This record gives sequence, C-alpha cells and structure tokens, in this order.
Amino acid sequence: MSEAPETSPTASRRTLLCGAAAVLAAGGTVAVTGCSSSSSSGSSAPKGPVDLGPASAVPEGGGKVYREQKIVVTQPTAGQYKAFNARCTHAGCLVDQVKNNQIQCPCHGSRFAITDGAVQDGPAPSPLPAYTVTVEGGNLKVTPS
Repeated sequence: MSEAPETSPTASRRTLLCGAAAVLAAGGTVAVTGCSSSSSSGSSAPKGPVDLGPASAVPEGGGKVYREQKIVVTQPTAGQYKAFNARCTHAGCLVDQVKNNQIQCPCHGSRFAITDGAVQDGPAPSPLPAYTVTVEGGNLKVTPS
C-alpha cells in the first residue's frame, strides 16, 4: 500500500522575494511619508513667539531640541543663543541631538553648525532655517524669522 506524500504549502524562493519586496515597498512608503519634506507641510514653523522655558536648559557649547515645537536652540558661547527649525532640510526628519558642536539628524546623517545652522555634512542641501531668539526673564522666546 503506498501512501501519498504529505503536502503542505511551500513558498518558492521567488514568491518569498516578491513578498519581501512588497513589504519593503510598503514600509518605504511609510518611511518616506514620515520624513516628508517640510516644504509640503505648512505646519512646520510656529506661528508666533514660543516660550521654551528656562535658558539654563540649553548647555553652553551645545544645544537642546524641543521636539514638540520643532525647534532646536543652541548656545555656541556663553549667553549667545541661536534658534533653528528642527526639521532637516534633506527629508524633513526632526534633528535629534546637539553633540560635538553639531546639530545632528538621525535619518541620513546630516550635520549642521550650532552657530548658524550651516550644513557641515550632507546630504542636506541647505542650512536649517534660523529663528529669532531672545531671553526674557530668564526664559527663551523664539519667533520664526
């Protein structure tokens, strides 16, 4: 008596590769959407003066990213504050830290100067847009320029 071999669905290598490509394409669409250019979104810049709290929160020679407000503030030298839009000019990702005198973007490695937002390492094509920053009563007030 011969038994029929047990059959179970098996995927060919081609089916697996095509499925993986489809998943990656869908994920890429989501990733690209998440890093869309700031020029396509009018909500990237605050509309008026933004109170960011104590100036003492921004270290001398470094900076602080205010993610919710999409602003990064630096203090290149004691008492000198600079503010920039925190969206990278390459793909619109938010910068995530200020380290080694540079504002750093985690998405593709762009680096910007803490003094003027100039590109120090690409692929960002242009500097971070600068904002006006003042210290009032010990608090940082930032206004888009």
